[in-house]
Amino acid sequence: MKQTSTATLHRMVMPGHICPYGLKAKHLLTRRGFAVDDRWLETREQVDAFKAEHDVRTTPQTFIDGVRIGGYDDLRRHFGLKVRDPDATSYRPVIALFAMTALMALAASYAAYGDALTIRAAEWFISFSMVMLALLKLQDVETFSTMFLNYDLLARRWVPYGTIYPFAEGLAGVLMTAHALPWLSIPVALAIGTIGAVSVFKAVYIDRRELKCACVGGGSKVPLGFVSLTENLAMIGMAFWMLAMLR
Repeated sequence: MKQTSTATLHRMVMPGHICPYGLKAKHLLTRRGFAVDDRWLETREQVDAFKAEHDVRTTPQTFIDGVRIGGYDDLRRHFGLKVRDPDATSYRPVIALFAMTALMALAASYAAYGDALTIRAAEWFISFSMVMLALLKLQDVETFSTMFLNYDLLARRWVPYGTIYPFAEGLAGVLMTAHALPWLSIPVALAIGTIGAVSVFKAVYIDRRELKCACVGGGSKVPLGFVSLTENLAMIGMAFWMLAMLR
């Protein structure tokens, strides 16, 4: 019978705090077939003493065959697994957002008409996306508006526009979802979409600047370019579509 290897894990388990990375490390070790000698650090004094003894700055710490592997990221590297780079650019946030708004639109269409694939589903996909993108920006308007100033042409001339933008995008999205007050939603979407498209095109394709996109909020690691341009062009297209529907 194959003998199970043992790993020793030191992690914080306190009355007011259980280290999430300690739980992740334990799960990873178990998944890799290790029997875990799970040693809890239950007080701040125990944590400080452990760090001083092993000359480490963080917990959890994993030991395999008496050799210190390190923290959770070090453990992942030890097993040849990918470690997330917090500074790396990624399209994952926008892929997740558009996937969910597409599913929401299909679900709403099916609930309303008994058919998921309708014109209203396409409209709702865009309007739901506008609302969700606005929501992400509104989580931290100050950080968003600061990032927005890196490339938006109107915001650079009139700083308050960076604060107004997410409210305007959200308002237009809600009104377009309901097909309400088109005299307001259409010009708002057309104005912010056009300004945004021109700004992104200039920054990325003319000035060749490498910037982070503020489209999903101020903490975004999404590169400025295709995604933000698509967001703005979709707003413009939706505005013209709704204008045509009025005729």
